Amino acid sequence: MKKITIAIDGYSSCGKSTMAKDLAREVGYIYIDSGAMYRAVTLYCLDNGLCTPEGIDTARLEAAMPHIRISFRLNPETGRPMTHLNDVNVEDRIRTMEVSAMVSPVAALGFVREALVKLQQQMGKEKGIVMDGRDIGTTVFPDAELKIFVVASAEIRAQRRYDELKAKGQEASYEEILTNVKERDYIDQNRAVSPLRQAEDALLLDNSHLTIEEQKQWLKERFEEAVK
Repeated sequence: MKKITIAIDGYSSCGKSTMAKDLAREVGYIYIDSGAMYRAVTLYCLDNGLCTPEGIDTARLEAAMPHIRISFRLNPETGRPMTHLNDVNVEDRIRTMEVSAMVSPVAALGFVREALVKLQQQMGKEKGIVMDGRDIGTTVFPDAELKIFVVASAEIRAQRRYDELKAKGQEASYEEILTNVKERDYIDQNRAVSPLRQAEDALLLDNSHLTIEEQKQWLKERFEEAVK
């Protein structure tokens, strides 16, 4: 069976990563969470004083980019990839609201996107890969054999994010999360470089009222059609 590239794009907190991870594990593909890469850069900014209430110190961040190393390593217990920043596991830290509040402005910077797109393309050059994000089907892998664009209402996405944080024992405010979701949508769709949009040949999936199992079944059927 031929190997293909699968690009899953869509809005924040709409379940892209869960779908992509499950499919990759089921079909034996490599999974890359591009959003985690932008979150890792954002965490680097926060840890090094490059993100302040006044904005992002873009000159220092651009100078630091060659020294920001991002990699994914499998957790032997769960079989899921963990995000590492300069060899430190930051998987839990990059999922906090502090990072969520700053990731879209950082991801909108042209030099950040250029560096990470280049890294993502290197990771996927051998095919047999599932990657999710905002611009995978339009910029990173425009020739991907299977492209999916996932949507869900802002309210449902905020509730999912709220439930996820509470399940991890983190403090969370639904209203704060809803505001963050809407702000990220606006920035993602209106940034100058690689804005969030559905590729012309992408299949649309509105998963507002689908269970995880229903999403998995839908995606598996689309995969089987694509590899025939």
